[in-house]
Amino acid sequence: MSKAIVIGAGIAGIASALRLRHKGYEVSVFEANTYAGGKLHVLERKGFRFDMGPSLFTMPHLVDELFLLFGKEPGDYFTYIQKEELCRYFWEDGTRFSAKADPKEFVEEAELLFDVKSHVLERYLKNVREKYELTAELFLENSLHKAATFLSVKTLRAVLQLYKLHLNTSLHKVNRAYFKDEKLVQLFDRYATYNGSSPYSTPGIMSMIPHLEMHHGTFFPRGGMHRIGQSLFQLAEEEGVSFHFSEKVQQIIVEKGKAVGVNTPKGTYHAELMVSNMDVYPTYRKLLAKEKAPEKTLAQERSSSALIFYWGMNHSFPELDLHNIFFSKNYGKEFEYIFEKKSMYRDPTLYINISSKNHPSDAPIGGENWFVMVNTPANVGQDWERMKSKCREQVLQKLESILGLDVRQYIVCEEVLDPIGIEERTSSYRGALYGAASNDRLAAFLRHPNFSQRIQNLYFCGGSVHPGGGIPLCLLSAKIVSELIPETI
Repeated sequence: MSKAIVIGAGIAGIASALRLRHKGYEVSVFEANTYAGGKLHVLERKGFRFDMGPSLFTMPHLVDELFLLFGKEPGDYFTYIQKEELCRYFWEDGTRFSAKADPKEFVEEAELLFDVKSHVLERYLKNVREKYELTAELFLENSLHKAATFLSVKTLRAVLQLYKLHLNTSLHKVNRAYFKDEKLVQLFDRYATYNGSSPYSTPGIMSMIPHLEMHHGTFFPRGGMHRIGQSLFQLAEEEGVSFHFSEKVQQIIVEKGKAVGVNTPKGTYHAELMVSNMDVYPTYRKLLAKEKAPEKTLAQERSSSALIFYWGMNHSFPELDLHNIFFSKNYGKEFEYIFEKKSMYRDPTLYINISSKNHPSDAPIGGENWFVMVNTPANVGQDWERMKSKCREQVLQKLESILGLDVRQYIVCEEVLDPIGIEERTSSYRGALYGAASNDRLAAFLRHPNFSQRIQNLYFCGGSVHPGGGIPLCLLSAKIVSELIPETI
């Protein structure tokens, strides 16, 4: 049986291991941490349980199909519920909006609250659906770096309708062309943060992201986001994938232009192919230090990072749901600070995830577990201790202003994660959550491919390579890798 080595047990690494195992490979996964799941980790303090990383779950069929590959019933390992409400939005002037998952309800309620006619919203949603349908197979489901991807009827169809994709204008300008209401523009602009970019720079094609929520829905996994990685880890172990925890890969061994194995502190392991789920930047700088690196790709602007406060609250807030956004009064200035000044604006937008709304045991009775995230620049040596202290006070003041009460009195436990901690825990270069930013009209083509163009038998998966970051795209990267690799050799 041919051997395969996967470097990193993040969700893309586990998914790659499963797909390679299904192809007949003997698979070994090496992970520097003591646990599987990568960013999908968990924190437990004083009776509160927090998901530490991603908090939005869409396209669950990409998880289900990994179980179905092996003839397993997904529900025996992993279950989830579909949310009827996408997100609750809050503005400083007292405006509040509950975004419904059903497009018809969304349009009806948005028309009542915002300065917009239903037919304008319907036309916008039709346009974002068309963008998704035109490009999903090309940009998300196949390698952009193989000629065969472009030799299809669907690709030709997309090329003939490039004018619909808004590649030459920004997401913000697309939204401003449709809507006069600044709050509605802000609501749709925020989808740029799903890939760690600025709505004022990322191309208008990114307006297709809302379609992922409104068409595929948003879901809550029972047991929390952490359960996604753990269920796949359980499946992988059952199917014979070998995991080496606390065993950090130090080098990918390359001989005569081929990847043939890895070195770790415990020894040397050989295999017919390697898949790196490690951020592509440290993969080249640390594991392939003697090999020529794709410098232009590695020099790309980093995506945003995050400052996250994990607050255990001894109080219940009925006005909040699972997903909540508290908007900045000056969105443009906020992104200018993040991407140009590499700093944090005094009035940040807040995202608050409260899993105990759907899984009450995540907090003591009468309490809630708050995951409070602020978008930040990647780490370039800023004074994070000072920035954390300052941001914490700004967050508390903003919440007091909008909710009408001082929430600090209810905080009974607290942990904080900054970009430095994110990099240390996940090897994400500079703590960037999505690898390279998408602040370029050619961003999809500039991401590192899912295979090495110089080293044979070396492949890449995860959020730092094509097609991008976030759980669905990471799972798709694993699928693309498996389709590039033949059955066991």
